[in-house]
Amino acid sequence: MQTVTSLTSSPGVRQLVVGPEREGQRIDNALATLLKGVPKSMIYRLLRTGQVRVNGKRAKPDTRLTEGDTLRIPPIRQEERERPAAAPEAMLAQISEAIIFEDKHFLAIDKPSGIASHGGSGVSHGAIELLRAARPQDSLELVHRLDRDTSGVLVFAKTRSGLLGLQNAIRAGEVNKHYLCLMVGHPSRAKFDVNAPLLKSVMQGGERMVRVAEGGKPSLTFFKEMEQYPGSRLMQATLGTGRTHQIRVHAQHIGHPLAGDPKYGDKEANKRFRELGLNRLFLHAASMDFSLDGRAYAFSTPLPDDLRQVLDALGRKRR
Repeated sequence: MQTVTSLTSSPGVRQLVVGPEREGQRIDNALATLLKGVPKSMIYRLLRTGQVRVNGKRAKPDTRLTEGDTLRIPPIRQEERERPAAAPEAMLAQISEAIIFEDKHFLAIDKPSGIASHGGSGVSHGAIELLRAARPQDSLELVHRLDRDTSGVLVFAKTRSGLLGLQNAIRAGEVNKHYLCLMVGHPSRAKFDVNAPLLKSVMQGGERMVRVAEGGKPSLTFFKEMEQYPGSRLMQATLGTGRTHQIRVHAQHIGHPLAGDPKYGDKEANKRFRELGLNRLFLHAASMDFSLDGRAYAFSTPLPDDLRQVLDALGRKRR
């Protein structure tokens, strides 16, 4: 990205021209790199209030940049920047131990529940910040996201070609993602799909809420029963599209929310599952596979111990 002089800019305003290295990148991610030390909450506020513009127009957090775009960035006062605290050694060790694959282009981890994909909204250190701190010699970019409570496969790019190639494959529907989740209740069929458009809202402070709505983006999830338990079913959820909170909202939409979901779930059911030891969202990114430049990639991670123990407790109730 190159700086461009603008005679109409007010003092402190930057006008930048997007270079090829940021082709297809989300604007919130680009700003996180360009505005070092600025909290994610402020970046979302700048976007929400229209202070950041692309080609003179207001941009949303998920707006993707195109080479040649003109990006307007308002001045940021020094007191608005944060000096990032050093990541705790225990978290650096935890994220390093979570690595399950690495080559020239990609690094994949089995993300623990409780670690966000990236920092912001009160989170000092997400997985990407921790990996960058643990491996300062590497250039790492987050390819996709998992919710903070969701465990499982999370992939990072080590090269720009890997980042763009995998992001293009995701947008083209050429990446297979399979999740394991515990649904409350008993769906009437063992195998079904939910095809319902999802509309995302970004609340003040950057919190995201999603609902089924006619004006939303087309969204498709395939569900398949894996195991039966009292008052619940272990399901495999395969993404036909990759929308924010897609599995969680589609499960809620059909009347069978995910166990332990604090945002879209059933409070009474969540209370019953807490008594069985479930202290978080029962959603695990079990596997992800794709092909890129003639090479096939496949990553998988087992159900973590805390979720397996909940299933064991449910199994004892069944007996």
